[in-house]
Order: sequence, then C-alpha cells, then structure tokens
Amino acid sequence: MLGKSKTNTQVVRAMCVVLAICAVFSFATTTFAANDTASGSRGSTKIIEGSEKVPMISAGEFIKGIGKSTGIYKIIHTETAEERAAAEAEKAAQLAAESEEYGAGVIVPGWQKVLMIAIGFLIVYLAAVKGFEPLLLIPIGFGTILVNIPGAGMGDAPHGMLHIIYSAGVGNEFFPMLIFMGIGAMTDFGPLIANPKMALLGGAAQFGVFFTLFGVALLNFIPGINYTMFQASAIAIIGGADGPTSIYVSGKLAPEMMGVIAVAAYSYMALVPMIQPPIMKALTTEKERKIKMKQSRPVSRAEKVFFPLMLLILTALLLPPAAPLIGMLAFGNFVKQCGVVDRLSKTMENELMNIVSILLSLGVGSQMTPEKIINANSLGIIALGLLAFAVATATGIIMAKIMNIFLKNKINPLIGSAGVSAVPMAARVSNKVGLEYDPGNFLLMHAMGPNVSGVIGTAMAAGVFIATYAK
Repeated sequence: MLGKSKTNTQVVRAMCVVLAICAVFSFATTTFAANDTASGSRGSTKIIEGSEKVPMISAGEFIKGIGKSTGIYKIIHTETAEERAAAEAEKAAQLAAESEEYGAGVIVPGWQKVLMIAIGFLIVYLAAVKGFEPLLLIPIGFGTILVNIPGAGMGDAPHGMLHIIYSAGVGNEFFPMLIFMGIGAMTDFGPLIANPKMALLGGAAQFGVFFTLFGVALLNFIPGINYTMFQASAIAIIGGADGPTSIYVSGKLAPEMMGVIAVAAYSYMALVPMIQPPIMKALTTEKERKIKMKQSRPVSRAEKVFFPLMLLILTALLLPPAAPLIGMLAFGNFVKQCGVVDRLSKTMENELMNIVSILLSLGVGSQMTPEKIINANSLGIIALGLLAFAVATATGIIMAKIMNIFLKNKINPLIGSAGVSAVPMAARVSNKVGLEYDPGNFLLMHAMGPNVSGVIGTAMAAGVFIATYAK
C-alpha cells in the first residue's frame, strides 16, 4: 500500500502547493525588508537608526543568499576553512555586541519592578479569570512576578532558577523545538492532503507577516521608537499568530524583545474568538457565510505517513534554516501517523508537551523585566501584533473570495480566517461563525486545511528571515 504511485503523486502535489505558496509569500516579505533597509540608507536615516550591524541586502543579493542557503547548494559546495572561520568570527562578534548592548549594568528603579509585578498579576488574572490562553499565560505571568521581586534573584546569573530555565532551553532553540514536536504529534494533516488548494489560504494569511514590516518601518518615524531589521523580522512573525515560532525567531534575531513578543503572540492567539468574528462578518455576505462545502475525500494512512517525510525532505533541500521547526513538526507527526509507537506519540502530546510548556512559559516570563518592557518599542510591538493579526485574518478571507471566482465548487470564505497559525482555535472560530448562520453547516474539518498550512507557512517565513539575517 505504501508503494502505490497514485498515493505518492497526491502527497507530492500537496507538498508542492504548500511549499510554493509559503515560499512566495516568505521571499516577498524578506525582499521588501531588504529593499526597505537599503532605501533607508540612501534617504531618511531614521529607518535604519541603530541598524549599523544589519547587512544591506539588495533583491539580487537576497536571491543569491537564499540560493546559497539551500540544502542543495550546501550538498554540492564544500565549505572552505576560510569561509568557516569568517562565519565563526562574525557570529562571535555579533554575540559579543548583543551581550554588551543588552547585558548588565542597567540600574532599574524600584517602582518599575513593582509595575512589572502588577503586569504579571494582570497576565495571571486575564488567563485564570478571563480564560486567555491559561496554559501558557499563567506560567508567563508567574515568571514575570518572580523575576521582578526585589532581592529574590530568581533571574540572576548563574544560579537563579529562572535564569537556568531560560539558558537551558528558551534562549536557544531547545524548548521551541520540543513544542513543535508536540504540535506535530497533535496535528492531522488529512484535510490539507485531501484538498491541497487550501494551502493558498494559509499562504495568503502570511501577508500579516509581510504587513508588519510596513508597520515597523512607519513606527520608526515616531520619536523614541527605533527598530532594527533584526527586530522587525522577529516582530513580524507575530502576524502569523504562532507563539513557538515567535519565540524561536526572537531568540535568533532579537533576544532582548523575546518577552514582549511572546506575550503579544500568545495574547492574540488567546483573543482569536474576539478579534476574528467581526472581521469575518465585515468581509463576507450572509450568502457567502452559508456556503456549504463538499465533504473532502478520505485520506489514506499511507498519504498521512508520507506527508511529513516529503515535507521534511523538501524543506531540507530548499530552505534548511526552517528545517529545525519543520523537522520537529514532521517528526512528531510521523510518530503519530506511523502507528507503531503509540507510547511516544501520547507522551509527546501530553506529558512532555505540558512539562515543556511550563518551562518555556516561565522562561519567557523571566524576560519581562523593566529595562526590556517599559519603553516605547515594546508598546509598538503590542500595537503591531494586533494590527498584523487582523490583516492576516482579512487576507485569508479575501483570498477565499478570489478563489471562488475561478472555482466550480465554492469555498466558504469564513475558513480563510483559519489561515493563521493558531491551531485549532482559528478553525473552531470559523466553524462557530458558520453555525450561527446555518446550524447544519459544519466547517471545522474544512478549516483545518488552511489552519495547518498556516503553521507550515509561518515556519517557512521564519526560515527565510533567519537565512537572510542570522549568522
């Protein structure tokens, strides 16, 4: 059964659609960022203030750099000793600069610590009482409280508990990778495999990432706000509504902003039921909301087993910087779908996922300190995150409406909002809004297609940012 050519063709077709759409939006995003930085250097220096260490990249250089970052190029090109030494020296210089710029020596007034403790309690309140992503925001809130208690030293190096947690898995890629492994074990790619064109909706929703770069450039004109392109790339991922990916990219490019970026990403994920419905209703007619979609074809076990393997192979060949995220997602999903290691699959989904979520959230909370949060840049991140999330929702819906012009079997535009990476909340919201207008119109499984493709799309965008700027 696993060797059937028809099955292989279907899986390859689905994978090609996913990667092609994600790559187009991701490449366009970073090309804009590169051109914006270059143009800023010729015109207003405000756009690139503080970005002296950020490389100026033209569109041609960007394409050339992406080509050199592919797995295919690295397979056929053997890195010379000089190239390796230059890369290591540049990375060491960058780490030293970051340590000097965002390290010790900052004297924080006591009232600011008290304010941060109050913010921590507010986060706990919103999570415990209002139900805003409690599994993640409660530990983040307590981490914020504990790290700001004067004299407690829980965030101090080298022996503070929160510092140890952050150093062990948050400041590097360890905990986000484990989270992606758990997400993979909990994800069913069946709806996407059955209807590959749903990847178009997930790709369109990534415009929220692209849009955020416009916002970052515009906010740099406001006195007191200065973002580098490293920081802009990390902030932009909030538009994908993917918490682990936001943490991963900020850890690579802008660790000083990790705390506020993570809180913004998870907060807007929790606010999906409040943010998305008004946008969905404003952009669709009642007739469109009542569109009933045909039941998707059954997806064989063979297709589900092949999908993560093909996803991993194509990512490794075309965009290796995204391989850590996509690879762990594929690993977790393969363990789930192969059916021979149920104990591992259940551990990934439950015990391990819960433990890592606690540690990751506490580590993120440990970054919520006054010198990193109480400034205009952090407020700008919160505003940009909300706007980017709204844009991602809108573009997914608009793409569905455009597709309906050419499709015989119409798509309910409500599922376009599920193209953001908030799995499975965004899909549930699409289904809920559809049921409000037709109690017999169940959209959940249809919405899962764009929902899971959004996860892949955001990871691909993250890979492009890292390939472009991380050394």
